[in-house]
Amino acid sequence: MDARPIGIFDSGAGGLTVLHECLVTMPHEDFLYLGDGARCPYGPRPAEEIRRFALEIASYLEQSGVKLIVAACNAATSAALPGLQEALAVPIVGVLVPEAHAAVQATRSRRIGLLATEATVASGRYEEVVHALDAGARLVSVACPRLVPLIEAGDVGAELDAAVREYAAPLRAAEVDTVILGCTHYPLIRRVFERAFGRGTTLVFSAEETAREVAETLQRKGVENAAGRQGTTRFFTTGSAEEFRTLGERFLQLPIEEVERVTVRELELAAA
Repeated sequence: MDARPIGIFDSGAGGLTVLHECLVTMPHEDFLYLGDGARCPYGPRPAEEIRRFALEIASYLEQSGVKLIVAACNAATSAALPGLQEALAVPIVGVLVPEAHAAVQATRSRRIGLLATEATVASGRYEEVVHALDAGARLVSVACPRLVPLIEAGDVGAELDAAVREYAAPLRAAEVDTVILGCTHYPLIRRVFERAFGRGTTLVFSAEETAREVAETLQRKGVENAAGRQGTTRFFTTGSAEEFRTLGERFLQLPIEEVERVTVRELELAAA
């Protein structure tokens, strides 16, 4: 038994979709979630800056005593995961490999689509992982800069539907049969994606696959918490606690009673 919490981080509240699946899969575990609201979003930022932010946050979580870290941010996973795994002692799980593995297993035509932020698409990491798993698979990637702002604004109307259909069009034209939805915000609009692609396309969401990977990693390393107990969760943000709570409750689909502040300077010092 290992009672230490699991650390989860994201550029903001999107990673709460991953936390939600982890709470369902591992209700006996404790979690510490950190959203970098002061520097959100990561998607349009250069890779080197994202790598620095991710190292600061992961170092802070490691020093907070977590037993495993989940990089619940596709941009951070794409830019920084190998470097984090080299720099830190605790195991780190990203959202990219579980998604890519699920997509390669699901596809029948070996034509896979990817919808993600600009930074995630520009990194080329999904192509690398998909081709490492199946060198003959074809990945068609589309950057979707309009989706995260629309999702965070709570816009579920015609503009969001039109944007999703616009980004889906190149993938439909390429006749992909499986689509990786490579952003932790996207589960909130699952139904919009389902309508855009139809029943013949398999959609792979990061939250479900990542939670499964976390549970398997804990079991493999023998660091699970005691079964049968009720886990707890603490929430931290570098931005506005009230904004995080408002947005976070929509993403998590659960009440958030307290949000603690951590400054960007504290994160910087953790990696110094």
